[in-house]
Amino acid sequence: MSRRGGVNKFLVAFALSCLPLAAGPATDLARAIRENTLDPQSCYRVRDLTLFKEDIRIYLTDGYLIFSKPVADRPIAALYTTQVENGSGEVILRPPNAAERRSLASYTGSPNLDEQFQAVLLFFTGDLYQSLLAQLPNNPTNRKVPEMGALLAERWDPVLRTFSAGLDLRLALDLLDNTLIKPDFLSASFQDAKLGNFDLVYDPGNPDQISAGQIASRNGQLYFDVWAHFPAKSSRDNSTRPAPPIQLSDYRISATVSPDLNLTAVTKVKVKTNREGLRILPFDIARNMAVSDVRVNGVLAELVEHNDPVRGPPRGGSAGGEDTFFLVMPPMPLRAGGEYEFEFHHSGKVILDAGGRVYYVTARGNWYPNLGGQFATFDLTFRYPRDLELVTPGEVVEDRTEGEWRITRRRPAAAIRLAGFNLGDYAHARVSIGGYTVDVCGNRTLEPALRLRPTPDPVVLPGPTTRRRVRAPVQAETLAAPPPVPDPMARLQRLAADIGGMVAFMASKFGPPALAQLTVSPIPGNFGQGYPGLIYLSTKSYLGGAVAPASQTQESQAQEIFFDELLEVHEAAHQWWGAQVVGASYHDDWLMEALANYSALLYLEKTKGEHEFDELLNEYRMNLLARSDNGAPVDAAGPIVLGTRLESSLEPRAWRAITYGKGSWILHMLRRRMGDERFLSMLAEIMKRYGHREISTEQFRMLAAEFLPPRSDDPKLEVFFDQWVYGTGIPSLKLAYSLKGKAGAWRLSGTLTQADVPDDFEALAPVEIQLPRGQTVTRWVRASNDPAAFEVKLAEAPLKVVLDPHNAVLRR
Repeated sequence: MSRRGGVNKFLVAFALSCLPLAAGPATDLARAIRENTLDPQSCYRVRDLTLFKEDIRIYLTDGYLIFSKPVADRPIAALYTTQVENGSGEVILRPPNAAERRSLASYTGSPNLDEQFQAVLLFFTGDLYQSLLAQLPNNPTNRKVPEMGALLAERWDPVLRTFSAGLDLRLALDLLDNTLIKPDFLSASFQDAKLGNFDLVYDPGNPDQISAGQIASRNGQLYFDVWAHFPAKSSRDNSTRPAPPIQLSDYRISATVSPDLNLTAVTKVKVKTNREGLRILPFDIARNMAVSDVRVNGVLAELVEHNDPVRGPPRGGSAGGEDTFFLVMPPMPLRAGGEYEFEFHHSGKVILDAGGRVYYVTARGNWYPNLGGQFATFDLTFRYPRDLELVTPGEVVEDRTEGEWRITRRRPAAAIRLAGFNLGDYAHARVSIGGYTVDVCGNRTLEPALRLRPTPDPVVLPGPTTRRRVRAPVQAETLAAPPPVPDPMARLQRLAADIGGMVAFMASKFGPPALAQLTVSPIPGNFGQGYPGLIYLSTKSYLGGAVAPASQTQESQAQEIFFDELLEVHEAAHQWWGAQVVGASYHDDWLMEALANYSALLYLEKTKGEHEFDELLNEYRMNLLARSDNGAPVDAAGPIVLGTRLESSLEPRAWRAITYGKGSWILHMLRRRMGDERFLSMLAEIMKRYGHREISTEQFRMLAAEFLPPRSDDPKLEVFFDQWVYGTGIPSLKLAYSLKGKAGAWRLSGTLTQADVPDDFEALAPVEIQLPRGQTVTRWVRASNDPAAFEVKLAEAPLKVVLDPHNAVLRR
């Protein structure tokens, strides 16, 4: 399932260009920011200046400081360099919690950042300029040095412009409008001999205002490694999330897909704001889509957009991301509570031809302007070549042909967060279960990338035989006949039945899906995505084992299970987790993936049996224990709440292994503690309380605690979440016990020891005592750094004593 961010991104970037619609205040300001240069007349030889911004501490101890030329009547950038004898500068950042300190240490070797840097390039919109100027008289050695300013400007102006190109819109957003975000943005890009170039950002428009990280590469792939990202100290005690200042509703989109696969669209959406006098608004869109025209209530508005930055989003992962953002300046400021119609004209190449009339949609949920994936109603009309089929969520309102064109209009019956579409030459299989319809679309031809080629293969030729004996076969190397081409339509009916069964299963437990009709459509690649009313399913899932090698390894078998059985039901589960209940932030997105994945496991347990269920859990365990380059297990990359930050240059596998694998184990361990009935009731309650709402990890913890059995030793699940959600570690557990006594008065004494985890780790594990006549006694024992002793009095001698026989604990 795709997770999309809003405008709050790590917008430190290289080599961007702006595409202005027409001259205007926003366009002129963005251009001035991009073309800005350093001002030699504002260069100073300085000592002992300080720059404090919440948790960020920057000390300009001895060096040169030069400001940029004014933009909007004020400098917005500065450079400090230590190019003097004994020059120095220091930056200090101390993350407030263990998870962020551990993350920072994994990249820098220290839980706190305390670095002597060589230079820092600053961009700012607050009072930093006035603050630094006010400190200059405090030291009599501080003085202007315009002659040095000319040298610094010559060297650093190209660098300044490179960085300005990626920050133009973010800075313009502050400088043009004081009502949307407090104008106090700070970006600091450091040159450091030890750590290399890295960035610190303070962004008051982000719930986690402070971030630190750097660009890194691995195997030719660029990443933006987020070292730390957390709320500033003034915001940490504020647990309430303010209402979004901009609300979008009632999308009406008319789009055309031309024969060359170019997408052109007109999007109309209603916009409300709770801010008075709002002058400028940011919107997200796919980086391959260009917005050419924006109107507000029919009047032309000013538009400023730029290409996607190289430096990635605050959540880390591969640098660049899928989205960019642009600014719209209405002809008149917006009034609080007023409703406005925004009309966007946009186009781009977001559909690729994979060959054989198989197509790949690159912009699945971000092909139209959006802001944070808010719930809204949609009315979607597509015009496309009549020999193809285009599917979107919702019921068909109109479907007709005009010459060489086909026009299809769909309207989802309920508000949804994202409206995807897919295109192809499809066959269909449909099932209706309990008032819900599942329509599975399959490509009529196989994409070229999956077609098997004939290969030399040993063929066994029988030798001559007699009645008395059979001679050994003779091996001959020949060219095997080409294997049959896998048929992508062969499994349509089975897919429809499997997904229909999953929909019925989930609906019986948690209520109706996001929409009554679910369309499943193929997409080239090794992934799937579940959007409201529309699933993108890997074309490999349509083929089963048809493309698997004849001699399968354990890894290939696991992949076959993934594509053949798990992926389809996982994406169907997103019709609840992700389509209706939403993670409150990227720290909480793991919940949607883990809930979808474990719901799929529950369905497979019901239909395939416990063995396959346990095999998948064991596969997740192995993935978490796999060794990284540094010798540590993948699980050690960071706690699950780091979200897509886990996909870093240090361990690209970590996000998937931890989010899906450990997330499923977290839910499984809660299930074993609660019991099946309580656990399923808890999942239903999530949907009841948070349907069409956001849920945070802490809200999930408090809700889950309500469903624990009475007299739990961790009644608020604080210890459990500290270990498994906010921490890392997979323990090794060992049980030792002895039995003393006599008939009717037995005493079982045992110890549980723990290893391979930090000293403060505590694992709660069940010890099952099996008695005659099928009776069992279960004692939950909490292991810690010291051996945990326990004692159980029994009337009968046990037949067997077993540690965790039903996989209740993630352990080695």
